[in-house]
Amino acid sequence: QVRLVESGGGFVQAGGSLRLPCAASGRTFSSYSMAWFPQAPGSERDFVSAISWSGGNALYAASVKDRFAISRDNAKNMVYLQMNSLKPEDTAVYYCAVRTRSMVIIPTSPTSYDYWGRGTQVTVSS
Repeated sequence: QVRLVESGGGFVQAGGSLRLPCAASGRTFSSYSMAWFPQAPGSERDFVSAISWSGGNALYAASVKDRFAISRDNAKNMVYLQMNSLKPEDTAVYYCAVRTRSMVIIPTSPTSYDYWGRGTQVTVSS
């Protein structure tokens, strides 16, 4: 059974940093794209970042480019989201997701991902 568990969320002041780990289990994830999607209250899940199976390619939403960095450690079945220069508008529940079907490009739509964690809350105060 595939399981994703996010952690690392919390309360931080604007300009601060957080690192969100996502632990994957249930199968070997080294062949799959993984991604992070924040969801603010009353909003749909939005794409923020994704990474290819090898870690060699990464995508970012324009709003977080140069502030966030995604990485993965396939030996540990972990993916990370380093968030720097946080802004109040980054406040959301952050979900980790994995796509277990093959795809040439790294998808950015939530509907392209097959398994999800329960999320971790990130709150950024002004």
